[in-house]
Amino acid sequence: MAAVSWKEILLLTGLVVGCYWNSLSCGFVFDDVSAILDNKDLRPSTPLHNLFLNDFWGTPMAEERSHKSYRPLTVLTFRLNYLFSELSASSYHLLNVILHAVVCVIFLRVCRLFLDKTSGLVAALLFAVHPIHTEAVTGVVGRAELLSSIFLLAAFLAYTKSTGPDHSIVWAPIALTVILVAAATLCKEQGITVVGICCFHEVFIAQGFTLPMLLDTLRQVLQGKDGFPYAVLQTLLKLIVLVISTLLLVIIRVQVIQSQLPVFTRFDNPAAVSPTPTRQFTFNYLLPVNAWLLLNPSELCCDWTMGTIPLVESILDFRNLATLVFYTFLGLLAYHSLCYRHSSAKIVIMALSLIVLPFIPASNLFFPVGFVVAERVLYVPSMGFCVLVAHGFKIILHKGNLKKISWFMIGVMLTTHAVKTFNRNWDWESEYTLFTSALKVNKNNAKLWNNVGHALENQNNYARALRYFLQATRVQPDDIGAHMNVGRTYKNLNKSREAEDAYLVAKSLMPQVIPGKKYATRVAPNHLNVYINLANLIRANESRLEEADQLYRQAISMRPDFKQAYISRGELLLKMNKLTEARDAYLRALELDRTNADLWYNLAIVNIEMKEPLEALKNFNHALELNPRHKLALFNSALLMQESGEPKFWPEANRRFLTYVEEEPKDANGYFNLGMLAMDANENAAAERWMRKAIGLQAGFRSALFNLALLYSQSKREMDALPVLDELLRHHPEHIKGLILKGDILMNHKKDTQGAKTCFERILRMDPTNVQGKHNLCVVYFEERDLPRAERCLEETLALAPNEEYVRRHLSIVRSKMAAMSAAGQPLSSTEGANVQAREEKQKRVKEGVEGEEEGRGADTVGKGAGGKKNVRKSSAESLGDVGVDQSESLDSSQSDKRTKGKSSKEIKDIEKKRAAALKRLEEIERILSGD
Repeated sequence: MAAVSWKEILLLTGLVVGCYWNSLSCGFVFDDVSAILDNKDLRPSTPLHNLFLNDFWGTPMAEERSHKSYRPLTVLTFRLNYLFSELSASSYHLLNVILHAVVCVIFLRVCRLFLDKTSGLVAALLFAVHPIHTEAVTGVVGRAELLSSIFLLAAFLAYTKSTGPDHSIVWAPIALTVILVAAATLCKEQGITVVGICCFHEVFIAQGFTLPMLLDTLRQVLQGKDGFPYAVLQTLLKLIVLVISTLLLVIIRVQVIQSQLPVFTRFDNPAAVSPTPTRQFTFNYLLPVNAWLLLNPSELCCDWTMGTIPLVESILDFRNLATLVFYTFLGLLAYHSLCYRHSSAKIVIMALSLIVLPFIPASNLFFPVGFVVAERVLYVPSMGFCVLVAHGFKIILHKGNLKKISWFMIGVMLTTHAVKTFNRNWDWESEYTLFTSALKVNKNNAKLWNNVGHALENQNNYARALRYFLQATRVQPDDIGAHMNVGRTYKNLNKSREAEDAYLVAKSLMPQVIPGKKYATRVAPNHLNVYINLANLIRANESRLEEADQLYRQAISMRPDFKQAYISRGELLLKMNKLTEARDAYLRALELDRTNADLWYNLAIVNIEMKEPLEALKNFNHALELNPRHKLALFNSALLMQESGEPKFWPEANRRFLTYVEEEPKDANGYFNLGMLAMDANENAAAERWMRKAIGLQAGFRSALFNLALLYSQSKREMDALPVLDELLRHHPEHIKGLILKGDILMNHKKDTQGAKTCFERILRMDPTNVQGKHNLCVVYFEERDLPRAERCLEETLALAPNEEYVRRHLSIVRSKMAAMSAAGQPLSSTEGANVQAREEKQKRVKEGVEGEEEGRGADTVGKGAGGKKNVRKSSAESLGDVGVDQSESLDSSQSDKRTKGKSSKEIKDIEKKRAAALKRLEEIERILSGD
């Protein structure tokens, strides 16, 4: 048995790299999306033990929708990839290429057990370049095959060392074999089949038995003529150990999947739900189909489900002839290998064991699987195929006149396969290229049309996507998912009527509830989303909310454990202001899944609406315990802490806002709220920096602009505030508080009475009933010494606000002044200004309209809950102004929902202090006016 040389290792590695280097530019496609992008088990925030509780796709094994594919060691390698490069696809592809090279080297080592040096290398080279492997190597999820193959081949190599030089049993290699079998099985289920390969090797290779010899020995034992030979007893002992170990692994595996098989539908595997004999004819026909893919991998397809291979419904179907030819050829090979002892027979029997045994779990012959044909499951069987080809090459090579031809044919085969593999990798570059290449092979698979549509949909090309989805409904009229896709696309194109019609068609295709029969066994769980999608569509119409609720309840009645139905219904009930029922819906969903951070977040939103801030904060914290980077929970919990008015919460609120802006560096709302926190803490430099950052990200951010101007004004930097106010009013010319603040600055600091008057007149043009603007304009008239006009203005203001005592007193002062001036013979109107001290004191009243006001205390954030649905996190905007009409607003004009939160005791005290100060200033103004 020759060892593998470094030259051979370098040759195989170079060949693999040459064939697959272009796969490094491919992204995550097809099943990679679910296994990598959507799999939370890859994230460091997910506890490591979850890998051993969930399936390959990150779904808890206990859930009915789980595929029951238990491959924790494979997921662990994905997690390591994520640790080093997060979601950089090239690193995942690179590791797959490396693993394929390792498999090729180990396979060469296995070939050397029963092939000569040349033919063994030929088998390994053919395996390295075979195009059927592109799905396993270039598709990231194919890593399960690669890892399982490494452990499978290693287990086989270990077992071959279990017989000592004196034909005694060496137990250490057997123990290692069992460990490696377990590891192979934890990478992919087919790894357990290596036990069968070991058994065949032990009986027919190591012990040299043939089938006639075994039957003769068994007959003699049964007739009592002789006992078992010692060699046979040793063989039985070793095999019993292997079989018992295998049974234990099977029992553990059954326990892990909780004795449940995954739920598949006729769309996944049509033959699985077909009657006899259609099911048997079709499943047996799939065997020659797979064999043909190994022989002629010219037309490869990523998805062979649905109508790719029509059902074989009659014994007269000519495809049965292919099945017959296949079984005849397989039978001849088996007869040749089992009945003779020469070296060729041993090579063939090992090749057949590598082909047949690993393929059995995917053959559909003993239990249905979720696919018709899958190229990646041929990864290990192709090893046996390559051994047969290499052995045939060896036989032809020994015929002198065919030596050159055989080398030429092998060279052509290796070259064409390598080129095909290299070109096939480009198909995996994106989902669009992958599925369009599949449609070139087969146009009768509705799933392929749907997937091309999905790829276009991800590019926001809804019009083209719709054409593919509609074609899917024509190819497979009863495909519920296709009609759902049509409905969703119509919705994205704002064609609600057509979308509803498509959803209704999908709903009509759903199986009817049969009393006593479990619904989930007859329909894919995701098809029940048609009720959710239809309800989500019609609830946009306020008059149809009850109809939407009825659909949610119908879905729940079909599946009481349908978590998404509870989530969506909770959102609807929140919209209907049925807060208690909404809370109950979310609590029911949490009974089904307490590890869903979005559910805790949604429940917190309900608590906010129910005026339960402490309970809301507790549930936000639950969400963050499960997902410390949950963006909406970070933002809204920090906002809740900020709104509480409790300084003890501010450091944690600041930390959460900082984490939020790390996750969403382009969201101006995060920086704005950091600025508001800094203003609360009197950290003006930090507040200015954050406000500037928010304005830089969102031009015309009205609340950030106003509060920055207010910050400058309160910091005695009124001249810096003016350009900020100009920008605010350029974007929002109707901003009343901005106009009031600008008017104040123009009067007090620029001595621009005319400019101030323009600001207040603009307010009154927009809102003639604005008492604050009207009163401030009256003060301007008084400043201009136009007492009659000031009198008329104050009379009009008093008519607008008859209960405002300060307006009444000011009117009295103006009238007294007018009477005194008339008695002294002075004119009642003058262009001269009053003395400087009087002007400054009077204009303090103007500033009272904006002093202490802060806009947009919170962000009106649209929060995305579980399942991609929306909840509205409403903001609190409170006035601290002393006099006037408050017009607090949301941060963004597109976010208009507001929530008024009760003021804390601290805020009330602050307001009272400001009001007391304002009254004192009023008294000073009146004293000065009276004595002027």
